[in-house]
Amino acid sequence: MKHDSYQESCSVCRTNAEGVPGHGGVIWEDDLWFVRHAPSPSGLAGWTMLNAQRHVQGPAHFNDEEAAAFGPVLRHVTRTLEQVTGAPRIYVVAFGESNPHMHSHLIPRYSNLPSEHTAFGVADLMRGVAGGDLAGVPEEDALAMAAKISDALKASPPPS
Repeated sequence: MKHDSYQESCSVCRTNAEGVPGHGGVIWEDDLWFVRHAPSPSGLAGWTMLNAQRHVQGPAHFNDEEAAAFGPVLRHVTRTLEQVTGAPRIYVVAFGESNPHMHSHLIPRYSNLPSEHTAFGVADLMRGVAGGDLAGVPEEDALAMAAKISDALKASPPPS
């Protein structure tokens, strides 16, 4: 969806407007939020992104509607990720430095994830995969997980 605040120079705006073919497409969206799988190569199947539709830097700059919806949507999507992935924990990370458009990384911390890739180490996992030093999950696994998450959110969408 191309929001009225769309900025051509923003990669998150472009992703929201154009979708993400090859990465499971749009998992779920409404007028405020956009959910997709992280692009390939991905460190973990189910590494999901929750983006604001509006070009807004972060929660401090949400309008009242975004502020009221963010918590319930985040809770619903992370619970769905727990159920679909089987991960006992979902990390929620939002830096906003490389793209000043609110996007949260929702990262399943699987039980078998090596300890060096838990907590802040999950960033090293993604950097290692992006740099080619570590093997990412096979794209078909990421796509299959994205489809399962999409099906679950279609069956039980976040509150609006």
